[in-house]
Amino acid sequence: MIRAWILTVGLCGVIAWTASAADNDQAKKRTRPAKEQKAAMKELRDKYDQDKDGKLSKAERAAITAEDKAKMKEFRAAHKKARGK
Repeated sequence: MIRAWILTVGLCGVIAWTASAADNDQAKKRTRPAKEQKAAMKELRDKYDQDKDGKLSKAERAAITAEDKAKMKEFRAAHKKARGK
């Protein structure tokens, strides 16, 4: 009975350790936005944020022009390429 309990506790520990290691690997893969990306997002928010709450609502996001959407899509693609994806 004690052996079964020790085996169970040991397996739970190994599973928890493995899950923790996987979480740490994913956290390392994330990169912070570049200064240019932060500046572009701030510019976009300032341009379309009508109520000046610092966030874009659904209506404010819908008002973004196709030109600005294309510019942001191009910027994201360049950022992914720079990261090696």
